[in-house]
Amino acid sequence: MTPPALPSRARVVVIGGGVIGCSIAYHLAHAGWTDVLVLERDRLTSGTTWHAAGLMTCFGSTSETSTGIRLHSRDLYARLEAETGQSTGFKPVGLIEAAADTDRLEEYRRVAAFQRHLGLEVEEISPREMSELFPWARTDDLLAGFHVPGDGRVNPVDVTTALAKGARQLGVRVVEGVRVEEVLVSTSSTTERVTGVRTSTGETVEAEYVVNCAGMWARELGAQNGLVIPNQAAEHYYLITDTIDGMDPDAPIFEDPASYGYYREEGGGMMVGLFEPRASPWKVEGIPRDFSFGTLPPDWDRMAPFLEKAMARVPVTLEVGVRTFFCGPESFTPDLSPAVGEAPGIRGYFVAAGMNSVGILSAGGLGRVLAHWIVEGRPDVDVTGFDVARFRPWQADDAYRAARTTEILGTVYAAHTPGKQLTSARDQLLSPVHDRLVEQGGLMREVSGWEGADWFAGPGEHPDPQPTWGRAPWFEQWEAEHRAVREAVGLMDMSFMAKLRVRGEGAGRVLDHLSAGPVDGPTETITYTQWLNEGGRIEADLTVTKLADDDFLVVASDTAHGHVLAWLGRHLTDGVTVTDVTTDYGQLNVQGPRSREVLATLTDADLSTESFPFRTARWVTLAHVEVLLVRITYLGELGYELYVPAGHAVGVYDAVAAAGAAYGLRPVGLKALASLRMEKAYRDFGHDIDNTDCPLEVGLGFALDLDKPFLGRDAVLARKSADGERGGMRQRLVQLRLTDPEPLLFHAEVVHRDGEAVGYVRAASYGWTLGGAVGLAFVSHGDEPVTPEWLRTGTWEVDVAGTCHPAEVSLRPMYDPAGERIKV
Repeated sequence: MTPPALPSRARVVVIGGGVIGCSIAYHLAHAGWTDVLVLERDRLTSGTTWHAAGLMTCFGSTSETSTGIRLHSRDLYARLEAETGQSTGFKPVGLIEAAADTDRLEEYRRVAAFQRHLGLEVEEISPREMSELFPWARTDDLLAGFHVPGDGRVNPVDVTTALAKGARQLGVRVVEGVRVEEVLVSTSSTTERVTGVRTSTGETVEAEYVVNCAGMWARELGAQNGLVIPNQAAEHYYLITDTIDGMDPDAPIFEDPASYGYYREEGGGMMVGLFEPRASPWKVEGIPRDFSFGTLPPDWDRMAPFLEKAMARVPVTLEVGVRTFFCGPESFTPDLSPAVGEAPGIRGYFVAAGMNSVGILSAGGLGRVLAHWIVEGRPDVDVTGFDVARFRPWQADDAYRAARTTEILGTVYAAHTPGKQLTSARDQLLSPVHDRLVEQGGLMREVSGWEGADWFAGPGEHPDPQPTWGRAPWFEQWEAEHRAVREAVGLMDMSFMAKLRVRGEGAGRVLDHLSAGPVDGPTETITYTQWLNEGGRIEADLTVTKLADDDFLVVASDTAHGHVLAWLGRHLTDGVTVTDVTTDYGQLNVQGPRSREVLATLTDADLSTESFPFRTARWVTLAHVEVLLVRITYLGELGYELYVPAGHAVGVYDAVAAAGAAYGLRPVGLKALASLRMEKAYRDFGHDIDNTDCPLEVGLGFALDLDKPFLGRDAVLARKSADGERGGMRQRLVQLRLTDPEPLLFHAEVVHRDGEAVGYVRAASYGWTLGGAVGLAFVSHGDEPVTPEWLRTGTWEVDVAGTCHPAEVSLRPMYDPAGERIKV
């Protein structure tokens, strides 16, 4: 067969003709970018798309981005046939999600309230009502169900064909039988940029943008250019029974995650799909290049117990024969979120891979998100949890991917009770004082690959996590650590924070251009600031410390590590270098009203406010070690951050702990970090603020210096002017507190004013000092401004799993609103 002729150039080359690649091409074309070439190595859908189960279900997410992506997909698949003449097979037969235990019921009630707020039509129904809608299932032992009548099913091949046809109708070229062998890039002194692709035909296609939608092969293709895309294929199973008498083709989809199964009609029989708790990775060393429309030999012995439990939920499946027992590969990422966005370090190289078995129901919306990102230069939804830059090199290792994939597939249908954590592929990155944390009885949890202490059971004690939606015995330890920081002093290890050394003659100019705050002022000064994009939206939330005129330290959160490094790299000028010193220094935080007294016993440096005021950063000798001592806090008290050479961190930790014994010092974990910062309403990028936010709307105007030029300043000034004409901002991030001390907040609880839903909680904790659950919520007032009067005069409530609880809200921190305690 003669290979098809290829154009010499295209504005965008999409690699992969699965449902994701075709959706991106379709949405690019609808955005007016029709000079797009889709290259598929074999035939459309030949990787994993062809054997997908075809579920188009929106229920189950507390992410606004994920919910929006799924709703867009559902709407698109419903109308695509009218546009293209190609059926998608979409049938809105409805979904029933079963809650078999109290943890799932609590979770689903919270999810339902949140997703109703975002427009999903979901209602809680009784076991009897579930049986009426899906009479084949045994429901007598279920607690409740959640019914979404607009959800349904599609034909994956038809959906992909319709998207490809829609793209072609607008001028996109879709070419099958051509493999991309290499993504070509050019290198300048500071960055790399895509120039095109080299194909299996020997031809080169020039391109401004390349999108890696290669599915199972995305990791290996990306690795050629140094990218980390750690998706890993695993076995995924479903069976199709023989014909079942009375099986209704319009019956809803039924899901019972506790039984590992989903169920839907297929060809007069029933499809029983499985998400077993322990999976089997496939071809960890690499996916065969010629694997197309392929199946895998099923492991009956391993799957038998899970299959029996799934089929027992729908007994009729045990009474009829099995027409097909299918096993095929699906790709999964280490955190069960997709790998999406512009690749760090290579301009114009985009990735959309690692769909975690939800590629069909995500494809429509994700295609829109990626197309917008490419066309406009930035995304219009929160992508902090999806950004491909979040992955670190060690996550691509074979052993890591094999171990993590075995566990991560099982979490698809697991109950997501707060406190649950993954146990596989742990201990990837250890703090220099890790052994001390363990000796103190620290409950270790994964923090972007690091091991961090959540709370401390005490020396020699074994911590019991006890995941729960309610209160657990370890709450006592949490409260004690919280109060130690408020009343005495706490010692916290935060060595996982990203630390970047920026040096060179132009370092100050680069960082001052990126930073909305004035970071290139006096030396020995730390500045809390944001980095914005040209649209005036937040790209990073961090500190910049000026050590010398040509030497700066940038510190960001662990989750933002890759993105901050990439963003900085895109804006470097000649002569400026960035060195990642994260593992070179331990970060020990000594926080609380007695922190100065403790440290004063270990150094001759004058730590008085007059000599060492708030925001001072100075090299001092402490416990006989030269450390960078920074007077700053993320907890709302007098406090210090100590940046200690890793080899000396244990000695300094021990010295601080010994000196602090006389002052009530306690080791403090990440649960207390969350509760303390939440009481002070301190923001956390990727949790309560994200890349869609304007710093003015989320209460960070104090950190902006609008009198100096910086990236994004013009957009912020324009928004400020428009808000001034309107009389205020239409949406604001506010702090809220439940007045009843019993209910707990976690995330995504809907906020009501005078009985009307006006927003939701982005992040929350318990405020031990304030005496109730505390959160940060984004609220809006339609086209009217959110003013202090509007906030003050309303009756506020928060929906917690279907029950509304009274709350109070504030634009200012409820704890120490004037910030007096941090400056004493």
